[in-house]
Amino acid sequence: MAPDAEYILPLRWASDSGLAELSAYLRHLVDWIPVTVVDGSDRALIESHRAAFPPAVRLIPPDQQHVSAGAQPSGYGRGSNGKVAGVMAGVRASEAEFLVIADDDVRYTREALAAVVHHLRSADVVRPQNYFAPLPWHARWDTARTLLNRAWSADYPGTLAVRRSALLATDGYAGVLFENLELIRTIKAAGGTERILPGLFVARRPPTARHFIRQRARQAYDDFAQPRRLLAELALLPAVAGTGLLPAILRRVALLALAGAAVACAEAGRRRDNGTAVFPASAAWFAPLWALERAACVWLAVFFGLAGGVPYAGGRIRTAAHSEAELRRRHAGKLAAACRTQAPTMDAVPA
Repeated sequence: MAPDAEYILPLRWASDSGLAELSAYLRHLVDWIPVTVVDGSDRALIESHRAAFPPAVRLIPPDQQHVSAGAQPSGYGRGSNGKVAGVMAGVRASEAEFLVIADDDVRYTREALAAVVHHLRSADVVRPQNYFAPLPWHARWDTARTLLNRAWSADYPGTLAVRRSALLATDGYAGVLFENLELIRTIKAAGGTERILPGLFVARRPPTARHFIRQRARQAYDDFAQPRRLLAELALLPAVAGTGLLPAILRRVALLALAGAAVACAEAGRRRDNGTAVFPASAAWFAPLWALERAACVWLAVFFGLAGGVPYAGGRIRTAAHSEAELRRRHAGKLAAACRTQAPTMDAVPA
């Protein structure tokens, strides 16, 4: 592992049901890379985490005062995504240049961790590919979304690797709903480069079925950050409903054609970049079900948007992510300016 690397894990738990498994993962992780956990849980849970985690893990609180991208406070309070406050607290506390940021359900191998850090030598932000392990029914369902993303463009994982200097040059990123997309767009807007690695697979533990169900409308709300995708998904429900106007035999043919197209696209994503190594064939067959779910939930997301934002952590978040144009307006040239500021002056160069 590169000596100038660190792993940052933002954490905010309401219960410790997964503590033993996470602690076991961290015991391996600290042998490979320095680890900082930014813990925004209640005080009693923080103490249990401190006792369970390996002594080598640095445990710090989130930065409640951080204000990101000149926008809104990104703390754990109402109206913003608290994960951003955790990430930025870890970034500011770190002295390493190569930072791996990961959700609490992400599970790197040593090889994948070394690879993602290696690619930071030639990019400012690196995006690997998550996959669920194990795979209960709802994880296969959600994997269909991943496969469709891979077929059309690229998926957004629960982990990114970033250069600390690039992120600090922008003074952080806003506490929006789709925070990983916001981070990527912010660094690119400042002049940074992104490397997408759809063949670098990093495991992720699936949520509970109950949590999966609660996420449906929230994930659909992310599409407000991707207008073309939003419009395409808003058209799904009218398209399916429109088949009801056809004669019975044509209706069945049309529905089978739509379902077959979804499966074919998901299978194309599964086969891309050696995806068959981690994505089972059965996940592609969930694509029609996922498409129907999104066809309904995206309209629910529109309702939330009109009502002031999607419910999150006791409040509402209105912004899914800022547009690339808006972020370029805020951050254009910041990375180059930071590099010029940090470069030694002629007077400082020894003769």
